[in-house]
Amino acid sequence: MATGGSKSGLAHRNKSTPKDAEAKSLKRKRGQDDLGKLKEAVDQLDPKSPDIKNFTDLPVCEATASGLRASHFEVLTDVQRAAIPLALKGNDVLGAAKTGSGKTLAFLVPVLEKLYHAKWTEYDGLGALIISPTRELAVQIFEVLRKIGRNHYFSAGLVIGGKSLKEEAERLGRMNILVCTPGRMLQHLDQTAGFDVDNLQILVLDEADRIMDMGFQPAVDALVDHLPKTRQTLLFSATQSKRVSDLARLSLKDPEYVSAHEAAASATPATLQQSYIVTPLEEKLDTLWGFLRTNLKSKIIVFLSSGKQVRFIFESFKRMQPGIPLLHLHGRQKQVARMEITSRFSSAKYGCLFATDVVARGVDFPAVDWVIQADCPEDADTYIHRVGRTARYQSKGRAVLFLEPSEEEGFLKRLEHKKVPIQKVNVRENKKKSIKNELQSYNFQSVDLKYLGQKAFISYTRSIYLQKDKEIFKFKELDLDAFAESLGLPGTPQIKFQKGEDIKRLKNASRAALSSDSESDFDADGNKREKKDKDQVRTKYQKMAERQNQDVLSSHYRKLVDGDTTGTPDANEDDDEADFLSVKRVLADDAQLDAAAGIDNPATTTIEPRVVKLGNSELIIDSNRREKLLKSKKKLAKYMERGNKLVFDDDGVGRPLYELQGEDDFAQEGSADALRTQFVAAETEKVKEADVQDKQVAKQRKREKRDRAKAREREEAQMEAEDGEGMGPQIGGDGDDGEDPLALLRSLPIAGGGGRDDSDGDSDGGEREPPMKKAKKWLQDDSEQEEKERKSKKSKKGGKRVIEMAEEPDNLEDLEALAAGLLED
Repeated sequence: MATGGSKSGLAHRNKSTPKDAEAKSLKRKRGQDDLGKLKEAVDQLDPKSPDIKNFTDLPVCEATASGLRASHFEVLTDVQRAAIPLALKGNDVLGAAKTGSGKTLAFLVPVLEKLYHAKWTEYDGLGALIISPTRELAVQIFEVLRKIGRNHYFSAGLVIGGKSLKEEAERLGRMNILVCTPGRMLQHLDQTAGFDVDNLQILVLDEADRIMDMGFQPAVDALVDHLPKTRQTLLFSATQSKRVSDLARLSLKDPEYVSAHEAAASATPATLQQSYIVTPLEEKLDTLWGFLRTNLKSKIIVFLSSGKQVRFIFESFKRMQPGIPLLHLHGRQKQVARMEITSRFSSAKYGCLFATDVVARGVDFPAVDWVIQADCPEDADTYIHRVGRTARYQSKGRAVLFLEPSEEEGFLKRLEHKKVPIQKVNVRENKKKSIKNELQSYNFQSVDLKYLGQKAFISYTRSIYLQKDKEIFKFKELDLDAFAESLGLPGTPQIKFQKGEDIKRLKNASRAALSSDSESDFDADGNKREKKDKDQVRTKYQKMAERQNQDVLSSHYRKLVDGDTTGTPDANEDDDEADFLSVKRVLADDAQLDAAAGIDNPATTTIEPRVVKLGNSELIIDSNRREKLLKSKKKLAKYMERGNKLVFDDDGVGRPLYELQGEDDFAQEGSADALRTQFVAAETEKVKEADVQDKQVAKQRKREKRDRAKAREREEAQMEAEDGEGMGPQIGGDGDDGEDPLALLRSLPIAGGGGRDDSDGDSDGGEREPPMKKAKKWLQDDSEQEEKERKSKKSKKGGKRVIEMAEEPDNLEDLEALAAGLLED
């Protein structure tokens, strides 16, 4: 506060008064008292108390409670009622609950409370780390965190890839809570300098069973090595793992296991209606098409085993237009596209989303009616996560599983072991429709679609071949030819599988490591090809000849180069005798050549010599062969002179290339003055011709302009006649001949209406029909005509004459006419 007599009050503005300091001290003391009471309430909390039913029954701070109220979260679910009290007391928790049961809030509330109790600020660094297996689930967790933590002062960030690593690293050091995917987070821990995680308070793994499986195991192990050992750890999933090895890897200390459905009759929600259809592999797309055509007013998710299948089915069905909006989502898409598609499907009322398992876990799509699993999932846990996209939060939903006959028995056993109730249904015969012919037609029209179909076929068959559970997935019982035909492919693509080695290791290995035993080292019969010397230089044509999908000439070329005569009629023949281009006969003289040309008696046939002009050259025709030569344009081209190169100007006129003459050639053409005079005379003639053409064009424009002016005058006269309230004074027929002086004018045609028909001879002042009114323009308003009349009256009232011109004057004559009109005023 500024004091009197001071030259500047800014010097004292930042100094607080004793009253302000006392208020801050009281506020700080009150906050400490509230925090002490909150900690005491947490210590006295009984995690198994039956009185905990609502969020208001939990000992949480006011910032968290107000965020929950603003987000309309009131009643606790089973997993929240069991997990949140334990987590608030600082225990490690293993939480398992059905899909759609509210596991996200079960770990977000303890995260906020943990940092609040620790008085965490932005200067303390990273305090909470939440790991999700997919980007879509991470984005969803972050949005819920923003809602319930809106009144806290913590900073939160989302690290999922798809953006610049440098941009993320600049903001990473200021974040208190991070929601991330394992791979991207590990990349920052390894590469971002100054990123400190030594003060981490709590670690959360959502969908922990997926994160700790073989796919994420190396990344998770490396990530945990960077984290401190003294921390709280929360693991949540719909299908939780209790393996000792997994718990030891994550350094869990006496974890509390919470299961909201362990004693339940089924592992899936009771409001979910589950059924399966047994359909052969070649009829799967027909069944899927019929289902979509029957449920056009529904919101559907179709799960497929690979991204290539998603792309092919999406592109094919999009061309066939089932009548429902189609979307597709897979891991190969850019992050921006994935976020946009997720948002569009969430906000859509009806639609069908073809997707892989990237959205099978945790992602909450509102009001999904159907979940269709067109491809059998790899295990029962994946099935539970897939069907969890519907029937969320006590809502109803339906799920259908497509099973191949060889998969039915084995997979039903796995579902029964997981307590998943499911019943068999059949497709109505009148709903079945084969789309094989349409797919074949689209594949024939589009090379890209056929390529996608081939890739979809290969990816599906390989996924079946690589499945571990051979009791379910029986590769040898699949009818691959019929499956390829059902995709509309012209033939069955050839697939090569490595035998006796780990397929996944080969898939993830580098090309250099596989170069010694690649698939190209084996021929079509499975025999290993002989190794060629690396130092041997091979030409382009030799490489082309080694390709298998070539014509017959490639085999002939290999025989010539490699000396391979296997398969010839006589393998012991000499090279000259075994030449595949052996000459059939030899034509020695002109007589035989003429006979070969089709002339019966060449000796008696005589040709009168004549000269044929070929451009600037001449060809003498004095024999039958020369006569036959005239019928071949290709042979005549040898006798014709070569054409001259032309350069085309902006008007498309071709001109020969300019070549600089030598001094001697220029001197032979004449003196420079004579050539200059000749050039000027030629150009003068061209200018005169152009001048004549310009004058003709100007006359034509002037004539058209005059015609438009006359037509406009006729229209104005007609409009004035229409606007008059009655007939004006008429000129009587008191002339010598009694004719009407305006009869000729009335007989002229008027623009916008037909001319008067006086064919009946009535020209003595009989009553004539009023001219037709001018037709209004499309969507013309009556106010336009009123505005025009108002301007006309205003100009007449002011005593000024308005000169209207059809177009802007473009020559001197138009400007003179305009000036003369202005001078008349």
